[in-house]
Amino acid sequence: MTDEAMSPLRRRMIEDMTIRKLAPKTQQGYVRTIKSFAVFLGRSPDTASFEDVRRFQLYLAANGADTPTPNHTVSALRFFFRVTLKRYAIVEHTTFIHEPRKLPVVLSPEEVARLLNAAPGLKYKAALSVAYGAGLRAAEIVSLTVSDVDSKRMVIRVEQGKGHKDRNVMLSASLLELLRAWWRAARPQGWLFPGRDPAQPMTTRQLNRACHAAAEAAGIEKNVSPHTLRHSFATHLLEQNVDVRVIQVLLGHAKLDSTALYTRVATKTIQQVMSPLEHIALKLRELRPPG
Repeated sequence: MTDEAMSPLRRRMIEDMTIRKLAPKTQQGYVRTIKSFAVFLGRSPDTASFEDVRRFQLYLAANGADTPTPNHTVSALRFFFRVTLKRYAIVEHTTFIHEPRKLPVVLSPEEVARLLNAAPGLKYKAALSVAYGAGLRAAEIVSLTVSDVDSKRMVIRVEQGKGHKDRNVMLSASLLELLRAWWRAARPQGWLFPGRDPAQPMTTRQLNRACHAAAEAAGIEKNVSPHTLRHSFATHLLEQNVDVRVIQVLLGHAKLDSTALYTRVATKTIQQVMSPLEHIALKLRELRPPG
């Protein structure tokens, strides 16, 4: 939409989001939600009442929207009414839905190796290796520039990751060797992983497609995405007895609870714990009735 065609209300909301430095994708999602709300109402959203908001949430629930959709809707509505319109009474009655926390899909080291070797080309093999070798999110991978790879300090700099935070992550010797091979082959000048247009980075959609293609070629039947490699990175570090607080920093988690989730899928760690049943196994045999 051109600036001339944009309504003053939408422009103000975008300005409010820009002032607070909301991510572009978040801004687009919020605008899209408020637009959908306006279509549902059949009039300008700034005329809505609490009952209108409630009806909209019921409408989403009745149409089978999964948990993230209603929660994203609540976030957008809260921002619109609280920040842009200063109508606090409406948002006091909106609530987020508790989303059941599922265990992440994790690949074994052997499966990771098969997937990376099946990647469709050196660029995608290098990009997916960053996901597993450094634990980066897909959006962080595609945002990397050549200068973010610091071979002297053996770190990769992640600028403005989730939560608008910078951090350094590990750069292993094997990952550096792979990234150098990619650089020699393509000579990227700006973005480390450029897209079809060299002036633009590879998209997360392209990276996801490459990951799915690699998983299929490797014969991996699990539901795999680049984030699966990040999950596997954290789980395998935990199984190597790396302190969970170190893993938290590497992943860029704000809360330790988010990182602690991996203790539930670290099978090698679980296997190393001796069951209390083993301690009484001998006594159980002693109490066994004679045959």
